[in-house]
Amino acid sequence: MKRELPKANEVWRHFKNKLYLIVSIATHSETREPYVVYKALYDDYADYIRPLDMFMSETDKTKYPQAEQHWRFEKVADAAATDPYRHADRR
Repeated sequence: MKRELPKANEVWRHFKNKLYLIVSIATHSETREPYVVYKALYDDYADYIRPLDMFMSETDKTKYPQAEQHWRFEKVADAAATDPYRHADRR
């Protein structure tokens, strides 16, 4: 199954139910491997990177049998259409 790749300003949900804003797709300077650069929409709004293949992978149901989401990350919304920080936990 071919999935739509993440794009800047989209909001994606991790299978552990946390939301992230896609910042960009970056390329490793040595290996040319694509990475997703994304920002947490909770707590300290930290930035993260993850290989694109891993970002787009299926949830490991052996390691996380209670996971309800099929994919590790799934698209929620386009930030241009909605305020991504509206989804954030602002405690």
